[in-house]
Amino acid sequence: MKKIGIALFILALIGWMLKDTFTQSGIEDLKGGFKEVTSYRNENNTGPVQRIYAVTLTDTLAAQLKEYGDLMPHNKYGNTKVYYFLAGKEVPSSLSPGDINFDLRFNKNCFALYEKSAMGNVGMIKWPLK
Repeated sequence: MKKIGIALFILALIGWMLKDTFTQSGIEDLKGGFKEVTSYRNENNTGPVQRIYAVTLTDTLAAQLKEYGDLMPHNKYGNTKVYYFLAGKEVPSSLSPGDINFDLRFNKNCFALYEKSAMGNVGMIKWPLK
């Protein structure tokens, strides 16, 4: 009888872990209508890894900008940037590394920037390029 109880407990625990694993929230569950337009990742796997994303969204008021940025890949000693643009506006089709990541003509359309630094510090700036 004791073995049956232990087996049922283990089965319940495994079931609970499987349920948790397959019901994790993702980008599609966030409010805002996010769509990744383009991204950049440098080829340097031994030094700092730079990840840069250009993302459009349909709803800026309810958008979960920080949560979206937190779901983007990040490496220790790397840097992740997410530029947010309103859907329907001009958006860069390519990104490049460095301080300026896209053509300056898109600056007026970028309404927010999420950045996760090499040490894991997170920053969010509204209208960063005005």
